[in-house]
Amino acid sequence: DKIMIGKLNHVAIAVPSVKKAAKQYKNMLGAKVSDILELPNHGVKTIFIELNNTKIELIEPFGENSPIQSYLNKKPEGGMHHVCYEVKDINEACKKLQKSGAIILGTGKPSIGAHGKPVIFLHPKSFNGTLIELEEV
Repeated sequence: DKIMIGKLNHVAIAVPSVKKAAKQYKNMLGAKVSDILELPNHGVKTIFIELNNTKIELIEPFGENSPIQSYLNKKPEGGMHHVCYEVKDINEACKKLQKSGAIILGTGKPSIGAHGKPVIFLHPKSFNGTLIELEEV
């Protein structure tokens, strides 16, 4: 089988406040920080920390049905939420993953993510307790 995943696109960290967390990254670590992006469809406010080799995504609950809220209820200080890998063809990836028994969250079809590109999320039960996002590049 061909290799499906490419580069690590980002590591996402759930935080109670993206503004506060972004300030820490900027002031304490000297990181380059993006503007806040509100994604009501995904129920998150997000900020990207730009690194040389990847990005860190800080995500805060946004709106009443945010999937991040239940995570923060369990870990109020925040924590590692998911990893995002790049794929060339998201539809091909979906077919392959479903065939091998992986659980794709939501509708099972790609939606548009924070970078304006198609994404899917794979259930943590399918991958050793880790929530995985795949993004088409």
